[in-house]
Amino acid sequence: MDGALKSWSVLQGGGYLMPALLALSAILLYFGANTVFGRVVRKVRRSVKGTGLPVELVAPPFRLLVELAGISLLLKYLPLPDGLFPVLRHLLLILAIISSAWFMMRMFVVLERFVMLHYESKTLENSAARRRVATHASLARKILNVVLVVLALSSVLMTFDTVRQVGVSILASAGIAGVIMGFAAQKSLATLIAGVQIAITQPISIDDVVVVEKEWGKIEEITLTYVVVNIWDQRRLIVPITRFIDQPFENWSRVSAELLGTVFFYVDYAIPIEDLRRQLERIVSSSPLWDKRVVRMHVTNTTDRSLEVRALMSARNSSDAWELRCLVREEMIGFIRENYPGGLPRVRMEMDQAGSTAFGG
Repeated sequence: MDGALKSWSVLQGGGYLMPALLALSAILLYFGANTVFGRVVRKVRRSVKGTGLPVELVAPPFRLLVELAGISLLLKYLPLPDGLFPVLRHLLLILAIISSAWFMMRMFVVLERFVMLHYESKTLENSAARRRVATHASLARKILNVVLVVLALSSVLMTFDTVRQVGVSILASAGIAGVIMGFAAQKSLATLIAGVQIAITQPISIDDVVVVEKEWGKIEEITLTYVVVNIWDQRRLIVPITRFIDQPFENWSRVSAELLGTVFFYVDYAIPIEDLRRQLERIVSSSPLWDKRVVRMHVTNTTDRSLEVRALMSARNSSDAWELRCLVREEMIGFIRENYPGGLPRVRMEMDQAGSTAFGG
């Protein structure tokens, strides 16, 4: 007891009582904030039924903000030299601005995930709508991140008196400087504007099946400056985003993923088309790749040597359509070879002996 009273008197006599109390208060505030934040995280996780909402991403910047708040409360009561106090206060202000921007960027990630979870629970069957929402949410988050970084950088620079004075002094020439910068960075600005235009008009969405630069693939990622296309053989095609604004491209799933597949055969004039049509219907109807919408066969062209026959079938998506086309091609060729070996295109030659003798004589 005497030791505790002695320590208390030392703290009072040395002028360290207030800093010690403030340090203790800052520590208690930090742990209290962590406890409250942890309860909020658990409550939010229970509300989304364990679907993986990444609320824990917000924890590191939140703790840093709490620590900076505690240090700022404690700072003015510490026995610091006169020149060191404004430097530390300025440093804390810069760290607070950066931490706030970090916190908001993490919040945008959580908000994007929350929107997707909320929307997916209502549109389980509408994959096109989910892809549109995912694209909108992703691009909106990236645009907000860019704006937030610019605002944070501007705020940090404005904490310096020299920067503020320089900014005021060149305000009159800001228009000319803006024009010069616009000419110098017109490609970058055009790219950013194209990214915003893609987000608004939605010519492509994430997971859309496209043909770009004669390559078939799926849209894997959309940023403000480029688009990543996952090609069928697992290569990645990086395409400038302006390519999807300035030049034509094929989007196979813009409205729906359903497609019609075609297979062409070249057969002899003597082959019975109706038998081929019935065989096509048997092959397609027995395959799970067919979506039961369309199966047709037509003679689409004739030449001096063969008939051009087109088989038309439908599938749920481009991958199923490709597999179904390959299946139909293999089965139909096997059917013709086994049942009508003379039905494949042939070159006929006929010689008229009587006519040749008459002309020769």
